[in-house]
Amino acid sequence: MFMVVIHPVATEKAIALIEKENKMVFIVEKDATKKEIAEDVEKSYNVKVEKVTVTITPQGRKKAYVKLQKGYSADELAARLKII
Repeated sequence: MFMVVIHPVATEKAIALIEKENKMVFIVEKDATKKEIAEDVEKSYNVKVEKVTVTITPQGRKKAYVKLQKGYSADELAARLKII
């Protein structure tokens, strides 16, 4: 399987989601499915994913909102990735 996550997003809105909703935001490959995104995040970052929601940005990039399961902290993951 190829890497589908390109990089995490570190905007003010993305950081607010980390703190309020235990969600991480990633830019992902345009042809990646929700299932592929969840599997890649779980394998790459050693967390469990509860839900993935995707949107296409006005620039044509695919953004994935990844909610982590209870017991996994988006705060800790963001700190490991040096986002916060």
